Amino acid sequence: MQIRDLPYPDPGIPDVRSGPRFLLWLGRNQLGGQLKALAWGLLHFTGIGGLSLGAGLAVQAVVDRSGGRLALAGGLIALFGAAIAIGDTMLHRTAVTNWITAAARVQQLLARKTAELGSALTRRVAAGEVVAVSTGDVEKIGWFVEAVSRFLAAALAIVVVCVGLVIYLPALGILVALSVPVLALAVLPLLPRATQRADIQREKAGKATELASDTVAGLRVLRGIGGEELFLGRYRAASQEVRKAAVRSARMWSLISAVQVLLPGTLLLAVITYGARLALDGRIEVGGLVTVYSAVTLMLFPLRHFEEIAMAYSFSRPSARRAARVLSLERTAYEDERGGLDDARPTGDLYDPATGLLAPAGLLTAVVCGDPDAAGRLAERLGGHAAEEEKSPSVLLGGVALDDLPLDAARASVLVQDKDPVLLSGTLTELLDIPASGAVDPEKALAAAQCGDVLDALVQASVDGSGDPMRSRITERGRSLSGGQRQRLALARSLVTDPEVLVLDEPTSAVDSHTEARIARSVKELRAGRTTVVFASSPLLLDHADRVVFVHEGEVAAVGAHRELLRDEPGYRAVVTRETEAEQEQAQRQEQEQEQEQRAKRDHIMEPAASRAREEIEESA
Repeated sequence: MQIRDLPYPDPGIPDVRSGPRFLLWLGRNQLGGQLKALAWGLLHFTGIGGLSLGAGLAVQAVVDRSGGRLALAGGLIALFGAAIAIGDTMLHRTAVTNWITAAARVQQLLARKTAELGSALTRRVAAGEVVAVSTGDVEKIGWFVEAVSRFLAAALAIVVVCVGLVIYLPALGILVALSVPVLALAVLPLLPRATQRADIQREKAGKATELASDTVAGLRVLRGIGGEELFLGRYRAASQEVRKAAVRSARMWSLISAVQVLLPGTLLLAVITYGARLALDGRIEVGGLVTVYSAVTLMLFPLRHFEEIAMAYSFSRPSARRAARVLSLERTAYEDERGGLDDARPTGDLYDPATGLLAPAGLLTAVVCGDPDAAGRLAERLGGHAAEEEKSPSVLLGGVALDDLPLDAARASVLVQDKDPVLLSGTLTELLDIPASGAVDPEKALAAAQCGDVLDALVQASVDGSGDPMRSRITERGRSLSGGQRQRLALARSLVTDPEVLVLDEPTSAVDSHTEARIARSVKELRAGRTTVVFASSPLLLDHADRVVFVHEGEVAAVGAHRELLRDEPGYRAVVTRETEAEQEQAQRQEQEQEQEQRAKRDHIMEPAASRAREEIEESA
């Protein structure tokens, strides 16, 4: 796999049972790249080890005054130098390729999971954790994947060098061969403490990122209520906690680095001392001592990869665990006797068994809830985005459970527009260039959403001077537009999609009453023959609905026309007119008084007639 071939056609099904299993799955899926890096790493590190042999032969040739052997030694040094250069270049190339491809695979998996879960993702996982996984954690996971092959190459090269030294010069080679495992494993007792401190640092960093995300998202509101400094102070305190945790973690890794320097240095002194005595006693040649000394010195470089792989695993393990937790999330499933379905998109009435809400096919149904949060949860349920803790059965479309449908079919059948929709940056043409039925063109959708003033504003803000609002750029999240303008553009985007069922949660809460009335009339005309569900409490919208459903305490309490419910349902009237309890009691007293007055009037009118009737009966008798 080459970088130019990214993204993957299919990133695969990850093993998310644990963080280490996820790392193993990534490495196994890049086996070809890992083997290439291993081969080039062996060439590189073997070349480094071979320099010591060339240096020893050269020194011994000078001592023996042998020009032929000196030339041979020079040739070996040149050969090993070329191996080092080629191996290092290609090792770096393949290692970076492994790192980038692993990171790209994880990002593709996260993007696919985000598209699958939709808005349910941030209800199950904190937004800051999602940000941490998709940014810093991806980098650390890629680091470990690419470090594995270099570590294996370094370990194999050290084994080869140690075996060669034992064969070439047993007196010193055995000492080196016995000491190298001690050097490599000496830091193992320190790794659990280092890993623990790294985990604490990652946890605190994730919380700080989440706090920063929440603060930035609510900055406008915080400024309005004067709470900006309070939240910034909290973020400063959280960032200081991250700094302290990072310092404690760095101290542990500094200790590990010190051990990695101290012990090899001790071995080097021992080799020099013992080798010098052997050379003075004539038991070994000077060239042999130089060879062993050079080999031990050059082996310090491969040994550094033992520390690196320990650090990479320590940092990547919690990152992989967080990524696996996000990737392990699944859509809630509702199993019934039908089993799986194909990609056919059902049509018909939309029905929620949990609340009893029914939205007949082809009609505009308005839903009134007294609790805005409950309305938002119900809207997400209607789109198949039920919360993980909900155990109620799936919403049915035409008698088919949405959770039984393939993801693409479910999303195409029911579209939910949140009360706070997000606009992506780009031109208006790009914003409206989305998968759609093709029955509604952008011009009709913009007109139905009453976006005339929005188009004028985009023309004025255009920098290319084209005068075409469709080519004007919209900033990130539509921050250059007002709340009402963003809301109407989002509504136009939903209308262009033209799904079988469109669920709108407070689509006109940020526009004036005149515009709201025109939007209600236009949307009803444009969506004629399609099922539309609108969560709203505005009388202007409710009056245009074909039917209104009043949901109270999680169940349907009344169904009818807006004016009928306004007259007959006190709870509905309280929500729509925003009456207080005192006002409701006063209205009830007034109704009772009016009924009593009407009853008294009827009695007053009927009493003389009844008296005359009695008199006539008595006379006839």
